[in-house]
Amino acid sequence: MCLGIPGKIESIFQDGQIKMGKVNFEGVQMDVCLETTPEAKEGDYVIVHAGLAISVLNESEARETLKIFEEMKRLDSEIDSSDNN
Repeated sequence: MCLGIPGKIESIFQDGQIKMGKVNFEGVQMDVCLETTPEAKEGDYVIVHAGLAISVLNESEARETLKIFEEMKRLDSEIDSSDNN
């Protein structure tokens, strides 16, 4: 199973011949290859897997995905808490 995480493109730059972006994942920034999403621009959200942007999505889709991840994290924490009791 692959997991792609949504992040917001803060800036775009070239690394040699490769289109790259500084992408923000809820406060964590990472350099991401944008070669497979040539339409991506600053301010867009992209799904990133293994350092590569694999698709562009709109902000509401990104927020919904992040909300689901937060809910999964909360539920996992509750499970861990109940296992320790």
